Amino acid sequence: MTDGELLALSQLGDGTAFAELVGRYRRRLWSICLRISGNHEDAEQAVQVTLTSAWQNPHKFRGDAKVSAWLCRIAANASLAVIRRRESAVVDDFDVIGLEYPAALTGDRVADVDAECRVLGTLPADFRVAIVLREFAEFPDADIAAHEGVPVATVATRINRARTQMITLLTPMQGIGATR
Repeated sequence: MTDGELLALSQLGDGTAFAELVGRYRRRLWSICLRISGNHEDAEQAVQVTLTSAWQNPHKFRGDAKVSAWLCRIAANASLAVIRRRESAVVDDFDVIGLEYPAALTGDRVADVDAECRVLGTLPADFRVAIVLREFAEFPDADIAAHEGVPVATVATRINRARTQMITLLTPMQGIGATR
Protein backbone atom coordinates (compact mmCIF):
# COMPACT_ATOMS: atom_id res chain seq x y z
CA MET A 1 0.00 0.00 0.00
CA THR A 2 1.10 3.56 -0.59
CA ASP A 3 1.67 6.03 2.21
CA GLY A 4 -1.46 7.89 1.14
CA GLU A 5 -3.58 4.74 1.32
CA LEU A 6 -2.21 3.91 4.75
CA LEU A 7 -2.92 7.44 5.95
CA ALA A 8 -6.48 7.25 4.58
CA LEU A 9 -7.04 4.03 6.53
CA SER A 10 -5.51 5.70 9.60
CA GLN A 11 -8.04 8.49 9.27
CA LEU A 12 -10.71 5.82 9.64
CA GLY A 13 -9.08 4.62 12.85
CA ASP A 14 -7.08 1.69 11.47
CA GLY A 15 -4.23 1.32 13.96
CA THR A 16 -2.52 -1.37 11.94
CA ALA A 17 -2.30 0.89 8.90
CA PHE A 18 -0.94 3.69 11.07
CA ALA A 19 1.66 1.38 12.63
CA GLU A 20 2.81 0.27 9.17
CA LEU A 21 2.99 3.88 7.98
CA VAL A 22 5.07 5.18 10.87
CA GLY A 23 7.15 2.00 10.85
CA ARG A 24 8.40 3.00 7.41
CA TYR A 25 9.78 6.28 8.77
CA ARG A 26 10.59 5.52 12.41
CA ARG A 27 14.37 5.70 11.94
CA ARG A 28 14.16 8.98 10.06
CA LEU A 29 11.79 10.47 12.65
CA TRP A 30 14.07 9.31 15.48
CA SER A 31 17.12 10.75 13.75
CA ILE A 32 15.41 14.11 13.22
CA CYS A 33 14.19 14.29 16.81
CA LEU A 34 17.55 13.27 18.26
CA ARG A 35 19.56 15.67 16.17
CA ILE A 36 17.27 18.63 16.76
CA SER A 37 16.60 18.04 20.45
CA GLY A 38 20.19 17.08 21.26
CA ASN A 39 19.67 14.18 23.67
CA HIS A 40 18.06 10.79 24.00
CA GLU A 41 15.37 11.68 26.54
CA ASP A 42 14.16 14.76 24.67
CA ALA A 43 14.20 12.82 21.40
CA GLU A 44 12.03 10.10 22.93
CA GLN A 45 9.58 12.73 24.09
CA ALA A 46 9.56 14.40 20.70
CA VAL A 47 8.96 11.09 18.89
CA GLN A 48 6.05 10.34 21.22
CA VAL A 49 4.57 13.78 20.55
CA THR A 50 5.09 13.22 16.81
CA LEU A 51 3.30 9.87 16.79
CA THR A 52 0.48 11.08 19.00
CA SER A 53 -0.03 14.19 16.89
CA ALA A 54 0.00 12.25 13.63
CA TRP A 55 -2.44 9.65 15.01
CA GLN A 56 -4.83 12.25 16.43
CA ASN A 57 -4.64 14.64 13.47
CA PRO A 58 -4.42 12.72 10.18
CA HIS A 59 -7.04 15.09 8.76
CA LYS A 60 -4.45 17.89 8.94
CA PHE A 61 -2.50 16.29 6.10
CA ARG A 62 -3.35 18.58 3.18
CA GLY A 63 -1.95 16.41 0.44
CA ASP A 64 0.34 19.13 -0.94
CA ALA A 65 3.46 17.19 0.09
CA LYS A 66 4.50 13.60 0.67
CA VAL A 67 3.21 11.88 3.78
CA SER A 68 6.84 11.34 4.82
CA ALA A 69 7.49 15.10 4.62
CA TRP A 70 4.38 15.73 6.73
CA LEU A 71 5.63 13.31 9.39
CA CYS A 72 9.11 14.89 9.31
CA ARG A 73 7.60 18.34 9.79
CA ILE A 74 5.65 17.11 12.80
CA ALA A 75 8.88 15.61 14.20
CA ALA A 76 10.82 18.83 13.67
CA ASN A 77 8.09 20.90 15.31
CA ALA A 78 7.83 18.48 18.24
CA SER A 79 11.60 18.59 18.71
CA LEU A 80 11.64 22.37 18.65
CA ALA A 81 8.87 22.45 21.25
CA VAL A 82 10.89 20.14 23.49
CA ILE A 83 14.05 22.25 23.27
CA ARG A 84 12.08 25.44 23.88
CA ARG A 85 10.78 23.93 27.11
CA ARG A 86 14.14 22.78 28.33
CA GLU A 87 16.12 25.38 30.25
CA SER A 88 19.63 24.47 29.21
CA ALA A 89 21.04 22.59 26.24
CA VAL A 90 22.35 19.13 27.00
CA VAL A 91 25.07 18.42 24.50
CA ASP A 92 26.79 15.33 25.83
CA ASP A 93 23.97 12.82 26.30
CA PHE A 94 23.67 11.40 22.79
CA ASP A 95 22.73 7.82 22.06
CA VAL A 96 23.71 6.73 18.56
CA ILE A 97 22.26 3.23 18.81
CA GLY A 98 19.51 2.75 16.26
CA LEU A 99 20.47 5.66 14.03
CA GLU A 100 20.62 4.90 10.37
CA TYR A 101 24.07 5.26 8.83
CA PRO A 102 25.22 3.75 5.56
CA ALA A 103 28.59 2.58 6.94
CA ALA A 104 28.92 0.05 9.72
CA LEU A 105 29.38 1.66 13.11
CA THR A 106 32.99 0.76 13.76
CA GLY A 107 34.81 2.27 16.71
CA ASP A 108 36.08 5.15 14.56
CA ARG A 109 32.63 5.75 13.08
CA VAL A 110 31.03 5.80 16.54
CA ALA A 111 33.59 8.44 17.59
CA ASP A 112 32.84 10.43 14.42
CA VAL A 113 29.08 10.26 15.00
CA ASP A 114 29.52 11.25 18.63
CA ALA A 115 31.64 14.26 17.64
CA GLU A 116 29.12 15.27 14.96
CA CYS A 117 26.25 15.05 17.46
CA ARG A 118 28.14 17.11 20.02
CA VAL A 119 28.95 19.81 17.47
CA LEU A 120 25.43 19.77 16.07
CA GLY A 121 24.15 20.37 19.59
CA THR A 122 26.22 23.55 19.86
CA LEU A 123 24.66 25.17 16.79
CA PRO A 124 21.91 27.77 17.17
CA ALA A 125 18.48 26.12 16.89
CA ASP A 126 17.66 27.72 13.53
CA PHE A 127 20.92 26.42 12.01
CA ARG A 128 20.44 22.99 13.58
CA VAL A 129 16.88 22.66 12.26
CA ALA A 130 17.89 23.72 8.76
CA ILE A 131 20.84 21.32 8.52
CA VAL A 132 18.91 18.40 10.06
CA LEU A 133 15.94 18.88 7.76
CA ARG A 134 18.29 19.04 4.76
CA GLU A 135 20.70 16.26 5.62
CA PHE A 136 18.51 13.79 7.52
CA ALA A 137 14.96 14.50 6.34
CA GLU A 138 16.20 15.33 2.82
CA PHE A 139 13.94 18.36 2.51
CA PRO A 140 14.61 20.77 -0.35
CA ASP A 141 15.35 24.39 0.61
CA ALA A 142 11.85 25.50 -0.40
CA ASP A 143 10.21 23.04 1.99
CA ILE A 144 12.51 24.05 4.83
CA ALA A 145 11.73 27.70 4.11
CA ALA A 146 8.00 27.00 4.24
CA HIS A 147 8.41 25.02 7.46
CA GLU A 148 10.44 27.76 9.13
CA GLY A 149 8.51 30.69 7.65
CA VAL A 150 11.61 32.30 6.16
CA PRO A 151 12.82 33.02 2.62
CA VAL A 152 14.66 30.29 0.71
CA ALA A 153 17.81 32.43 0.70
CA THR A 154 17.74 32.47 4.51
CA VAL A 155 17.57 28.68 4.56
CA ALA A 156 20.54 28.43 2.19
CA THR A 157 22.49 30.83 4.41
CA ARG A 158 21.62 28.88 7.57
CA ILE A 159 22.68 25.58 6.00
CA ASN A 160 25.93 27.09 4.73
CA ARG A 161 26.73 28.65 8.09
CA ALA A 162 25.83 25.45 9.93
CA ARG A 163 28.15 23.43 7.70
CA THR A 164 30.94 25.99 8.11
CA GLN A 165 30.60 25.98 11.90
CA MET A 166 30.49 22.19 12.00
CA ILE A 167 33.61 21.88 9.84
CA THR A 168 35.43 24.44 11.96
CA LEU A 169 34.48 22.72 15.20
CA LEU A 170 35.12 19.19 13.91
CA THR A 171 38.52 19.88 12.33
CA PRO A 172 40.43 20.03 15.64
CA MET A 173 38.65 16.84 16.75
CA GLN A 174 39.79 14.80 13.76
CA GLY A 175 43.23 14.24 15.22
CA ILE A 176 41.95 13.07 18.62
CA GLY A 177 42.67 9.40 19.09
CA ALA A 178 44.44 9.08 15.74
CA THR A 179 47.93 9.12 17.25
CA ARG A 180 47.48 6.05 19.46
